Amino acid sequence: MKYPLYTREIMKHFKKPKNVGKIKNADGIGKVGNIVCGDVMWFYIKVKNNKISDVKFQTFGCVVAIAVSSMLTEIVKGRSLKKAINITKYDILKKARKVPPIKVHCSVLAADALHEAIYDYLSKNKLKIPEKLKKEHNRIERELKQVEEQHKEFLKLETI
Repeated sequence: MKYPLYTREIMKHFKKPKNVGKIKNADGIGKVGNIVCGDVMWFYIKVKNNKISDVKFQTFGCVVAIAVSSMLTEIVKGRSLKKAINITKYDILKKARKVPPIKVHCSVLAADALHEAIYDYLSKNKLKIPEKLKKEHNRIERELKQVEEQHKEFLKLETI
C-alpha cells in the first residue's frame, strides 16, 4: 500500500490557501525564515478587543510551509492574543497530521511568524509582553543570528 507524501489536509490548504496576502496598516507583523531551506514567511495581524480580528500571511516556501501557514490563520482568527501565544509547534504538527520528517522545520516556522507578529503588536503599543513570548522572540532572534553566522558566505552572495 502506498502512502501519500502529504495528507489531504495539507494538500487542501496548499492548493487553496486561506487568508493569503498582506494587511494594510497591520497592528503586528512577524517575519521569520530559514535561509538554509529558503522558506520565508510574514504574518500580519489586526487586533480588536484583545483578539485577532484578521490575519493574513505571505509565505515563500514549500508545500508544507504554505499549507501550515494557511491552517494557522484559520486556527487563530477570532482567538484572544493569550490563546494565540500559547499555540505551539506541536499543535500545528497535530493539525497537519503527518508531515515528512524533512519538512517538520517548515511547519514550525508558521508558529514563530505568528508569535513575532504578536510580539510586534505588543511592543509597538507598549503593552506587557508575557515572559513566554519574550523567550520565544529571543530564541527566534538567536537562531537567526546563528544561521546567518554559519552561512555568512551564502549571505554575501545574495547581495551581489
